[in-house]
Amino acid sequence: MPSLFEPLTIRGLTLPHRVVVSPMCQYSSTDGFASDWHLVHLGSRAVGGAALVFTEASAVTAEGRISPQDHGIYLDAHIDMLARIVRFIHAQGSAAGMQLAHAGRKGSTQRPWEGRSAIDPAEGGWQPVGPTDVPFSDVYPVPRPLTSGEIRGVVQAFRAAARRAHNAGFDLVEIHSAHGYLIHEFLSPLTNTRTDQYGGSFENRIRLCLEVVDAVRDEWPERMPVWLRISATDWAPGGWDVDQAVELSKRVRERGVDLIDCSSGGLLISQQIIMGPGYQVPFAERIKREAGIATGAVGLITNATQADAIIRNGQADCILLARQLLRDPYWPMHAAEELGVPFPWPPQYLRAAPDGSPTRQPVSSD
Repeated sequence: MPSLFEPLTIRGLTLPHRVVVSPMCQYSSTDGFASDWHLVHLGSRAVGGAALVFTEASAVTAEGRISPQDHGIYLDAHIDMLARIVRFIHAQGSAAGMQLAHAGRKGSTQRPWEGRSAIDPAEGGWQPVGPTDVPFSDVYPVPRPLTSGEIRGVVQAFRAAARRAHNAGFDLVEIHSAHGYLIHEFLSPLTNTRTDQYGGSFENRIRLCLEVVDAVRDEWPERMPVWLRISATDWAPGGWDVDQAVELSKRVRERGVDLIDCSSGGLLISQQIIMGPGYQVPFAERIKREAGIATGAVGLITNATQADAIIRNGQADCILLARQLLRDPYWPMHAAEELGVPFPWPPQYLRAAPDGSPTRQPVSSD
């Protein structure tokens, strides 16, 4: 059996294989609500055979959205449509995950295909928040520094969002601490120049992340996994780096985080990323080895042989795909065929399946 298609058990959740749909922002919500677009987008990846389907970054507060069209989990009213999506994902044999997020200083901006500049409050925008009042760039809005009391409010917003995600039926939650959004802004010394208990030393800069982890883990059932996405490096001198990422991973492992989803960058316009196939895999490998925690690998992973080698060589425990699954929602089915693995197909599609393909079974959501 190729390693990519071996089961993965984390707490009470067993994934049938190691291919995961990475969170991908769709910028297609109104007031944070999921829509038919999300049902079809996420549902088609489940039909395609992914073991775990993540929602896009789901804002825990309205001001925590990247754009006014961002997805959210800050209202109880958001639950009903999400529950419908989860039921469909489960019916295809996939698990459902939600990524909990706060955009921080990168909020109140246009959708990518419309530009990158700030949105005026008169046009539906807002003043974003961050560790300081320094904007992401000269075309982004100027953030308002969070007070200590407001930081506690953000932590409780993550807690409430986890509760809503559980009520919607999700099997797993991931805390978004990467890509220059709020928690990452607090982690990096390049953006966190505060002088209170949330800034300065490594211990202070990781405080918000640890408080969010504690709140989510306390709210989320013990039998169900919690993942953490981080940027392992800022790709900038003097910034957050892999050494700090390893130490943070040790700390959150002790607090009940089950897997580190290892991405990088996103904090600064001036970042200098050295890109290539699998360029972020070494981060997952080092964190897995030195922090003693499961990891997920992301970044320019495009073919089945490459993905299988990452798992087989012990560099990561699962593969999270984004752009490749936009190009081909059925990538897991095609990867299994390429690697010679019998793979369950939806019964509706069996007429196109290789001879002898088994029928997929729904996931129980007890």
